[in-house]
Amino acid sequence: MELKRNEKLDIEEILNDLEHYRPRRRGWHWRDGANEKRQMGKFEFYETSDPLKQSQPLPAAKYFSNIDPQPSPVITTEIASGRFEDDIRRMRMAAWHGADHLMVIRTAGQSHFDGLIEGTPQGVGGIPITRKQVRAQRKAIDAIEDEVGRPINYHSYVSGVAGPEIAVMFAEEGVNGAHQDPQYNVLYRNINMVRSFVDAAEAKSVMAWADMAQIDGAHNANATAREAWKVMPELMVQHAINSIFSVKVGMKKENICLSTVPPTAPPAPCMRIDLPYAVALRELFREYRMRAQQNTKYMESSTREATVTHVLNLLISELTSADIQSTITPDEGRNVPWHIYNIEAVDTAKQAFTGMDGLKEMVEIKRDGELGTKVRELKERAVLFMEEILEVGGYFKAVEEGFFVDSGQYPERNGDGIIRKSDAGVGVGTVYERDEDYMAPVTAHFGYNNVQQYDPSLVDDPAKLIGGGTFEDPSKIIYIDELDDTDNVNVRLKEVEELRKSSKIKPEMEWMGDGIVHTTMFLPTDERTAEFAAIEIGKKLGLVDVEVIHKEIMQEAEGTRVEIKGRVDFTIDLDKLVIPPKPEIMTEDEIRNDIKAHPMKIVAATVGEDEHSVGLREIIDIKHGGIEKYGIECHMLGTSVPVEKLVDAAIELKADAILASAIISHDDINYKNMQKLNEIAIEKGIRDKVIVIAGGTQVSNELAVKTGVDAGFGRGTKGEQVATFLVKKRREMHAS
Repeated sequence: MELKRNEKLDIEEILNDLEHYRPRRRGWHWRDGANEKRQMGKFEFYETSDPLKQSQPLPAAKYFSNIDPQPSPVITTEIASGRFEDDIRRMRMAAWHGADHLMVIRTAGQSHFDGLIEGTPQGVGGIPITRKQVRAQRKAIDAIEDEVGRPINYHSYVSGVAGPEIAVMFAEEGVNGAHQDPQYNVLYRNINMVRSFVDAAEAKSVMAWADMAQIDGAHNANATAREAWKVMPELMVQHAINSIFSVKVGMKKENICLSTVPPTAPPAPCMRIDLPYAVALRELFREYRMRAQQNTKYMESSTREATVTHVLNLLISELTSADIQSTITPDEGRNVPWHIYNIEAVDTAKQAFTGMDGLKEMVEIKRDGELGTKVRELKERAVLFMEEILEVGGYFKAVEEGFFVDSGQYPERNGDGIIRKSDAGVGVGTVYERDEDYMAPVTAHFGYNNVQQYDPSLVDDPAKLIGGGTFEDPSKIIYIDELDDTDNVNVRLKEVEELRKSSKIKPEMEWMGDGIVHTTMFLPTDERTAEFAAIEIGKKLGLVDVEVIHKEIMQEAEGTRVEIKGRVDFTIDLDKLVIPPKPEIMTEDEIRNDIKAHPMKIVAATVGEDEHSVGLREIIDIKHGGIEKYGIECHMLGTSVPVEKLVDAAIELKADAILASAIISHDDINYKNMQKLNEIAIEKGIRDKVIVIAGGTQVSNELAVKTGVDAGFGRGTKGEQVATFLVKKRREMHAS
């Protein structure tokens, strides 16, 4: 399947013949060319990786020859819509922005199974309700890889008491990475300790065979402890237990990733706390990989607040290291899994890393002061913590005594840790000692499987006893398409068939056709009143199912910012949409020749009380590619120029055109000044002889023309556009 950049993904094509699809590769892929120096456009970069074949650069890239530098760390986006067919579209968008670690966390049936639906490890059956989803997404990613020109890692969770079975299915279906952490199961899922570690050993063996990257879940301690910054020694201990356990099972250290999360966020003095922890962790675990993730404990519903914390976390990654950089979306705090915020989070990481490129060449971490002291202290506390675990009888005993997720900084304890019993929990009593003649003729298996009594030569390849398992012979996998007659992809695609196969579109937030829109408003009242007033406003705007997703006090007496989401029930038919033609841009030679034959003079100023001049300079100045380069004679009067003065200057200089810049838009002052400019030009008797143009970041051509000026130019306007209009408008005036 080949994707074309100007065509949508065809979900039906992905689902077609899915039964016979086989993943074309397995194993994790780190970025090629990481940390190499390379020239891109006019700049040399120190820490980038190989560029993409096709991508969507940052918005500001248009000022820098549309370069799109790719950072060295693998970049994650977490996808959580719950409908795999819509997740696939989000995957493509994220990949175009640079994500190469697509982590699906909320598609039904892909993680956290506490029971088997059907099937056994590496045998017949498998996990049918999840297999189709995983297979469809991996097939789509194969095509997306070809489109963007980079291998993409597909990831989910090996968790719950069906973890080994999920690991088998992932290995069969080409999943490249997964979360796997027996301590997470014990502490947060209350899965029996013995069962959790036995399952983990089996699952990790399968993951090692498939060369999958493993991410642990130790960071959850600082997401759940009352005072997260105090559990740093414990976090190191959890990482140590999980990492060495994985090594003993057979995983390569370079595939073991510690999920490191800075423990604090502003307004705490986070750098003084988070940076020493990051340094200590990387020094203690230098043989392993680091997966840096944003702290979500303190994430509220403000996208701005979450993004600032994200950037501070990225600074820590830059100053220390990150092999994988996760990009938790700002909507994590308000549980609104919007497409656009996945992309924004990826762009935030790309923008921050690119901006900080080469930072370590200019600054270094100071080790002889407070940071060095704190690094040593954290290491000492972690070592002492581990020693006490051994003294009380090991990990299980320590959990029974509430050592973990206690909000005291070790050795202080506040007695609020999570307590689990080794003889209780989900799956208790389900682990049995193997019989002496136990035999498991499967490929990836932990522990004794008694194969040598049947054929000693097959100890390292036991599946040959049965002619190969599903790992060696995928034709043995039993593929079941759908189990639910009412909630399945075929039904869902039928519901949105009109939107997929016609010219009609609807706004969307997470699913095609959901009709969700988002709007922001300021209401001059208290928070509680603003919340319900905003809901009512949303209803009066015609929105259905209106919800407040963010509210933020600007000042208790003066007002509140509120963001709402709601659904529209209508569609827009693109075939009936009236779209003005895109403005024609004349060639440089054509403009220059016209000006040479008919010289042109203009006067320009920022009008009213407006002190801004940068935008107008970019339109005029030759160094910015402004209209001067075509030979237009330009007279810049400056900023805060009264409208009358601008018109008088045009009369005095016998100008062909007036260019007025109006950036400030409070109370529509920009449009009021345009109207005034038109009226004074009429009053002075020159309106029919002079071209009048206005521009500014908040200017709409349609609204500007209504004020009486000839044209309005908004954000992103270039000199060539203004020059083209001037030449064409003058021709039109002379022709009439």
